[in-house]
Amino acid sequence: MSVFENWFSIYRYMITKYTEDEFINSKTRTLLKCECEFCHKDFQVEKIKIVRENKLKKGYVRFCSNKCKFEFFQDRFELICKNCSKPTTRIRKDYERNKTKNFFCTQSCSATYNNKNKKTGTRRSKLEVWIENELKKKYDFDIIFNGKEAVNSELDIYIPGLNLAFELNGIFHYEPIFGEDKLNQVKNNDDRKFQACLEKKIELCILDVSGSKHFKPERDKKYLDIIENIIERKSDCLI
Repeated sequence: MSVFENWFSIYRYMITKYTEDEFINSKTRTLLKCECEFCHKDFQVEKIKIVRENKLKKGYVRFCSNKCKFEFFQDRFELICKNCSKPTTRIRKDYERNKTKNFFCTQSCSATYNNKNKKTGTRRSKLEVWIENELKKKYDFDIIFNGKEAVNSELDIYIPGLNLAFELNGIFHYEPIFGEDKLNQVKNNDDRKFQACLEKKIELCILDVSGSKHFKPERDKKYLDIIENIIERKSDCLI
């Protein structure tokens, strides 16, 4: 990086009070005038520290004192949750670190939004996505997929009008793929979800789809058939 490029980069990043010529012609320990980003008072900084700041971007010489630096980053921003649109706040430090500028009021909202908007990778299997599309084609009543509204925990398929839900449990629910601790955590979550459904009088049907390692519609249609048969049975009972 040339001396001019170095100066211009610093100029964009800090509130400087010195000129390009002053920067270029100054020595390493020369004091150069800057403006504090918080109190806006002038203060002097050694050139070597300014050059170091340009490389590290740590905010060491953006402020005249540690107090101003602390106060600056403790400023709060009033924001809106990207998922549910509820108000939330962040201190400036967290605001500036966030590259996407997507903010959430809870971890649950963050997970829900990110799972819905992933462009690479997904927690949902191809089988789940395919079954969702097939059910939407066949039925015109309300079916909620991967919602948490009913029992405050995600249900793969939930049909409010029938008080009916389905969980498509893959191999991670039965084998310690990520270790025993993770498997126990998954099982405990499954037990809590089942109990919550009982309390809400929701019939929860659990399908073991661990055999579907590589999705193929012609082979995995059996899972869709099971779901449709149960839906038809429940629908007939309400007639």
